Amino acid sequence: MARGILVVVSGFSGAGKGTLMKRLLEKYDDYALSISVTTRPPREGEQDGREYFFRTHEEFERLIREDALIEYAQYVGNYYGTPQAYVEEQLGSGRDVILEIEIQGALKVKEKLADTLLLFVTPPSAQELKKRLEIRGTETPESVRSRLARANEEAQGILSYDYLLVNDDLETCVDVMHHVIQSEHHRMQRNHGSVQKIVQELKAL
Repeated sequence: MARGILVVVSGFSGAGKGTLMKRLLEKYDDYALSISVTTRPPREGEQDGREYFFRTHEEFERLIREDALIEYAQYVGNYYGTPQAYVEEQLGSGRDVILEIEIQGALKVKEKLADTLLLFVTPPSAQELKKRLEIRGTETPESVRSRLARANEEAQGILSYDYLLVNDDLETCVDVMHHVIQSEHHRMQRNHGSVQKIVQELKAL
């Protein structure tokens, strides 16, 4: 069985990453969503192993010491991280694993697992990004400015990614994302074993 690919998705706040990934999982059954481990308490309706793996600070810090996380970060007093064992289990079973994290975390993952596929999601223009943030209805003008300033910083790291996905039409973007990931399975560097096998078979003829 061919090993799955770890796909890291990043993008500007307001680019529609969450909606894009939700639709990808609805439309295609090829993927597993990576489940993060966190020290924040579960919210009402959340279950351990579904939304997150919920752990204590002591348990999380043990995972750090044991190098059991692909990446981790601290946010508002809580840890968030990607458990390596869960991801490896899914990849080993042949499933492509989707992980949504910000740029800094994505580059840490690529550093640790070099064959990770990095995808960056953006609206078709900065003006469209501003518009999407404004029509959410949950952002104050100050919050919109803050998110746009953050997007300006994040834009400096886009060229570190493998592919750019322009989220103009959702269904089109979902299909492009799916085809990019599936095409990766045929990349030569991911098929050294198959190449070696046919080379040996040809020598034996």
